[in-house]
Amino acid sequence: MSVRVAVVGLGWAGRELWLPRLREHPAFDVVAVVDPSPASRAAYEQDGVRDGAQDGVRAGASDHARPAVLADVDELDRRSVDLAVVAVPNHLHAEVAVALLQRGIPVFVEKPVCLNSAEAEKLAQAETDGGAMLLAGSASRYRGDIGVLLDLVPSLGTVRHVELSWTRARGVPKSGGWFTSRSQAGGGVLLDLGWHLLDTLDTILGPVPMVQVSGTVSDDFVNDPSWGAAWRQDGPQAELRGDVEDTARGFLVSEHGTSVALRASWASHAARDLTLVRVEGSAGTATLRCVFGFSPNREPVPTLTVTREGRTEDIALPAEPIGVEYGRQLDDLPRLLADPSHRGSAVADIRRNIRITERFYESALALGASSPEPSPLLPLGMS
Repeated sequence: MSVRVAVVGLGWAGRELWLPRLREHPAFDVVAVVDPSPASRAAYEQDGVRDGAQDGVRAGASDHARPAVLADVDELDRRSVDLAVVAVPNHLHAEVAVALLQRGIPVFVEKPVCLNSAEAEKLAQAETDGGAMLLAGSASRYRGDIGVLLDLVPSLGTVRHVELSWTRARGVPKSGGWFTSRSQAGGGVLLDLGWHLLDTLDTILGPVPMVQVSGTVSDDFVNDPSWGAAWRQDGPQAELRGDVEDTARGFLVSEHGTSVALRASWASHAARDLTLVRVEGSAGTATLRCVFGFSPNREPVPTLTVTREGRTEDIALPAEPIGVEYGRQLDDLPRLLADPSHRGSAVADIRRNIRITERFYESALALGASSPEPSPLLPLGMS
């Protein structure tokens, strides 16, 4: 039986990332889309008219009615929706998810699931009160190259250090959009690319608390259109000045003494985008070079090497299309929804990682504490 799903939010993530995959996936039936913007709803309906002929030949599509187009999540009926995919701007993630959970509708929330610890606690309470399940976006752990790396980690002995970076050459979200607005995004690249890196760290080290967190942020590129992400089609935006960081660099230490170097950059002087995951252990070092996300400005193939006692070995990786990890995450959602023991797992991860980002920003604020003006790069409530 198909999972009846509503997609909440018709911005880039809802329109380009989740809707096409959900429509094509045999385990899901998109029964509703929700967006408060009349223009967004009208554009979706117009796209639906153009796609109607394709729907008729898509496998299984003729068995389903066209999705209802709604203006508010209050119009969703828990009796006819099994899951809501929340892909609204960051500052609305927790608000929308809490409203749905309290009504007993399970939710899958795009990253970052929330912006601070207070919102994390509201999500935890709503999950308990409504009896529904909260699921969180964590696509990186479904990548084939990450899976091969994780299989190698036990052979590296005691993990001493992890290096995680995701650096784009030119990839700042369009200036004037909500992504670069502190009031709507909650932060900059740390809450965007950095969320994926912290999720990857969880897969490597497990749910280990960090006892030390320090970091710095900068904004050298965010307001220069020439450093924008040309491959992202976010639609027309107002010419507003962004007030978030485009680069975050940090250093963490776990309660077991494992050190972590973290860097996330929307733009840099590199020629190509790169995601680097390096795990240094007492018995060897594994280094994965790949690119998370959808940017076409990447090396043709990812590489994974293991170095032991001066000898480096190349490890074979599966050939995968860009974005396959998002489809794999959908493959896993029905299993997670059907497992009552999974309730509360997402909240535990969210609490840990959002606290890391809070402490990261607090550290960056402390570095600029002598300035008479609050830093424009830090999330609301931290300046």
